[in-house]
Amino acid sequence: MSRKTKTCFERAIFLSWYCSKGDCKFCYMSTQKSRISDPRLARRRLESVLAEALICKKFGWRVEFISGGYDSFSVDELVNITRLVYLITGQKQWLNVGVLSESELSRFKPFVEGVCGAVEIIEPVLHDAICPSKPLGEIEDMFLVCDRLGLKKAMTMIVGLGEKLSDFPLLVSFIRKYSVDKITFYRLKPQKGTPFTRGPDSDFYVEWVRRTRLAFPDIEIVVGSWLGHLEEISSLLEAGADSITKFPAIRYFGSEHAKIIESQAALAGRIFEGTLTDFRSFDPFEELKSLDLDSDLKQRIADKVFSYLKSMKRFA
Repeated sequence: MSRKTKTCFERAIFLSWYCSKGDCKFCYMSTQKSRISDPRLARRRLESVLAEALICKKFGWRVEFISGGYDSFSVDELVNITRLVYLITGQKQWLNVGVLSESELSRFKPFVEGVCGAVEIIEPVLHDAICPSKPLGEIEDMFLVCDRLGLKKAMTMIVGLGEKLSDFPLLVSFIRKYSVDKITFYRLKPQKGTPFTRGPDSDFYVEWVRRTRLAFPDIEIVVGSWLGHLEEISSLLEAGADSITKFPAIRYFGSEHAKIIESQAALAGRIFEGTLTDFRSFDPFEELKSLDLDSDLKQRIADKVFSYLKSMKRFA
């Protein structure tokens, strides 16, 4: 089933732990909203975000998308963050920060390849029950805006929220109607404080990927797995996935978990681009010196890079 000889790791860069919607019933952020009195305190520092982008570049990880909950940052701040990640990586990014208007999206266009809609659940009744404040219609309208602006479109889907394989035609219809270029599948990881207590069986998860690849030979498919399910990665790749996400790569760099991911790629007959196991120290000042950044920001980014590298060396 696999159509490619290579695979890689894609790391989503998350911006905060706050979402003003905060009522998706599966989501960790829904368990935190009532505990956050000042959303600004749940935001990551700019230097942390940019240091992570530089780590991704140096270790050969793609940035899956820049992601944050609703109203965790202003649009002005999000545009600036996206611009700086683009500057550091040298690549246009994907954006996954909720539904944006045409005027807002046009401001991101110089720095982004496309926009991701957090669909999560394709069956409409189930979607409205689990994600009541994120109607599919708003995502669909945003995708039409993307067409007008010439931006690519991506979507996410979480397997294990109650969907059935008989719902698969709904996914086919959605992808075809909006010409979706990329889809990320996640396996549900039940969060304490939510009504979900178990994730999907691997065979069920793999089947969603397999059917999607059969229906759409050219769509880009990214799959996420958790530490306790890494042995399913080879099956997901063989079913047609292009790349892997959702691994805490900085915290577990060089660990046995990281080695399993690379070995699973080899088991599926894929060459793993980049590395999760080969530690490479580098000088962040050298990487940043030619970039048009404030010297104080460069120092703060470099300090954070050194902190990340120290953590990554733990298992190396």
